[in-house]
Amino acid sequence: MKKLLIVSFIVEVFVLSSVFAKTIKVDVYGMTCPSCAYSLNKTFMSMKGVKKANISLKNKDVVLKIADNGPSIKKIKKAIVNTGFTPTKVTVLSK
Repeated sequence: MKKLLIVSFIVEVFVLSSVFAKTIKVDVYGMTCPSCAYSLNKTFMSMKGVKKANISLKNKDVVLKIADNGPSIKKIKKAIVNTGFTPTKVTVLSK
């Protein structure tokens, strides 16, 4: 019974955390190699409130899943600039 309650609680936490998350896509100028993508991934995964970061070297973009209390778009753009790249377009895919 305890195991069932614990599993139920964990599932609920994950479901609720994904319901209250935003998805943001940022087109990034200047990514040319796997190290560029790695640098951006490292930057975003160290930011509080970023749940997931998908960096696409092929598409030259970053797709972030962030918590409601996660970083603002301004902070996300600043993080990209501080990592050495230029954010060119920001799209909120889901709220």
